[in-house]
Amino acid sequence: MFEEDAYRLGFGTYSLTDEDGIDALVTAIESGYRHLDTARLYGNEEEVGEAIARADVDRDDLFVATKIAHFEEPEKTPEYVRNGVEESLSRLGIETIDLLYHHWPRGRDDIETVLPVFNDLVDAGQVERVGVSNYTPADLELADELLEQSLYAVQAEMHPFLPQDELRAAVRDRDAYFVAYSPIAQGEVFDTPEISAVADKHDVNEAVVSLAWLLSKNGVVPIPRSQTTEHIRSNRKALEVDLDEEDIERIDGIDRRLRCEDPDWMEWE
Repeated sequence: MFEEDAYRLGFGTYSLTDEDGIDALVTAIESGYRHLDTARLYGNEEEVGEAIARADVDRDDLFVATKIAHFEEPEKTPEYVRNGVEESLSRLGIETIDLLYHHWPRGRDDIETVLPVFNDLVDAGQVERVGVSNYTPADLELADELLEQSLYAVQAEMHPFLPQDELRAAVRDRDAYFVAYSPIAQGEVFDTPEISAVADKHDVNEAVVSLAWLLSKNGVVPIPRSQTTEHIRSNRKALEVDLDEEDIERIDGIDRRLRCEDPDWMEWE
């Protein structure tokens, strides 16, 4: 599904809450975004559900992804995962989650508890596809052992300062999609001469160039987030920008490295 233009550029929903958040979500849907990404931790599944109900687009045309993290409650049980997914379905106002991710794993025990439940949720028809978020390559090997269904997507931070070569190779080996969050490095791309030069060449802004660079990578699906109508609409220009080999090499050659989301308890490989 992500190979289609309507879904290749998703819409991140982190921090989009209250009525302003709903308005932004409706604007995104009616501007052409069909892939919506949320999570229980974001605390906005109800707002996403309300936007789905308000927007003049059929539910069947939307791809709704959410995530569940097992550290949300002290009682780490399979029942927590099952109950959490039922709550997500209710908040979103949908019958089936198109893509469910395990969000921010905290060790092997966490993964071994959560992923077998995903198998049951698929069998029950509550979940269509499964994914993981913020997994390392070693974590992916464990996921292979535990899941009955192949991973549809692996979500992680990716942008010109964090190209994720090793993780992307592991994702490609599994024929899964790499869903890139923080695709403009929380605004850092605007202060980078190499990206600005490419932006000037194509008469777009740096955010669009960063998104186009991500789209040029095989199997990568960026999910930008914005609350302003101007940026929501302008980000979609990335689907029309055709970066040439020189542009891509220029951005690939940036030697700055930055990880925007780096909790103390996460051990990256």
